Amino acid sequence: MNAMEKITDTDRLSGLLAAQRAAFLRDGAPSLAQRRGDLTKFRAAIIAHRKDIENAINADFGHRSRYETAIMEVVGVTEGVKYLIRNLRRFMAPTRRHVAMTMRMGKARIEYQPLGVVGVMSPWNYPVNLALMPVATAIAAGNRVMLKPSEFTPVTNALLAKMLGEIFSEDQFAVITGDAAVGAAFTALPFDHLVFTGSTEVGRAVMKAASDNLVPVTLELGGKSPTIIAKGHALDRAAASIAFGKLVNAGQTCIAPDYALVHEDDIDAFVAAYCRQVASFYADGPTSEHYTSIVNERHHARLRGLLEDAGSKGARIIEVGIRPGDASRRPNTLAPIVVLGVTDDMRIAHEEIFGPVLPIFSYRDIDEAIAYVNYRPRPLALYYFGADNDDRRQVLNRTTSGNVTINGTIMHIAQDDLPFGGVGSSGMGAYHGVEGFRTLSHAKGIFEQGRWNLSNLLRAPFRRPIDIILNMVLR
Repeated sequence: MNAMEKITDTDRLSGLLAAQRAAFLRDGAPSLAQRRGDLTKFRAAIIAHRKDIENAINADFGHRSRYETAIMEVVGVTEGVKYLIRNLRRFMAPTRRHVAMTMRMGKARIEYQPLGVVGVMSPWNYPVNLALMPVATAIAAGNRVMLKPSEFTPVTNALLAKMLGEIFSEDQFAVITGDAAVGAAFTALPFDHLVFTGSTEVGRAVMKAASDNLVPVTLELGGKSPTIIAKGHALDRAAASIAFGKLVNAGQTCIAPDYALVHEDDIDAFVAAYCRQVASFYADGPTSEHYTSIVNERHHARLRGLLEDAGSKGARIIEVGIRPGDASRRPNTLAPIVVLGVTDDMRIAHEEIFGPVLPIFSYRDIDEAIAYVNYRPRPLALYYFGADNDDRRQVLNRTTSGNVTINGTIMHIAQDDLPFGGVGSSGMGAYHGVEGFRTLSHAKGIFEQGRWNLSNLLRAPFRRPIDIILNMVLR
């Protein structure tokens, strides 16, 4: 069966899963050398197809900055795979564990073995990075993989299938394409683990479907990631970092700063600083070759709907940067926007924005800012700009989020040794770092009984020595 055929039948998906599972049982866990070899081929293929990747994503988006694709997709994956190759021996090594006093002559250890077949469902916003990093982690852990990418990026999906089909057999790695019905059938398969990246709403459905087969899931779901700027902090530097995090990929980033909390005395100065930074980034305005369009008409209309709802309820909608009106000259393009005067009855206050729109809220003291964050579902990321002082420590201690970047935005995802994932409604589990390897491995506990051990005294018939042992243990 060709992995690029549109699979509409659960039986055919099940057949591919059965073939991968049979191959896994036949060949057993791959060695360190095999895994490194596979990852090395994987990385080389991505580098060799860099221009193809840039062209494919540009075609799917209508316009996608080639530099953003190179940095966020190609470099992101190749550096992540390099990290896995370099650390794989350490990840795979058994770890010793403590042995109970009464069995001290024995040995205990953990050995990490592959789960079997891992399913990966990836989104459209970073169709290479968010597809291939979970795949690479699963391969590093010794698994076979079935990938179901978003139907919104068909050109990129075809390239991934062709590119990786040249180096992997279908019983090791396969790309499954198709619409939401195919995705629903995919989630119903009895994988050994399922990794999903996407919206919270779809994540709930994925988890529910997986639960029928008791399939463990890793969910990366996004949410409204806050940015808190300390009173009097260097606003130009903060605005530059926030503009980068908000406008890369036109805001279509799961860890983009969703909104900013700015001290009430600094609001006007911050808005001015943000406008200056946006203008410096995109000298040709929203038609700049470096500014990305919204992926399709549906998502463009959703963003316009959020703005219309906010504007009708009294919010100030301010287009920023050079010639923002030029956005209408490019299909599905939205100029950078700040929104002031947002109230709780507006959709923009609650829905993940996923676009180049930055609501700005004021706060009077750090307790008020923390309370605003904590009143809402736990975010995938949190950003804080300010000195290393009590306010910063309070933000770190009293808020809960997937990850944090201090005095910057989104760069925590580039730290390959940090786990990446959410908490609560922003997700569960992680697939970066050693945590990702262990997520997609089975940690098998092994106890090796020593020849001489006190545990023999724990067997019937019980005599005086067991009383001595019990008295020692229970005192």
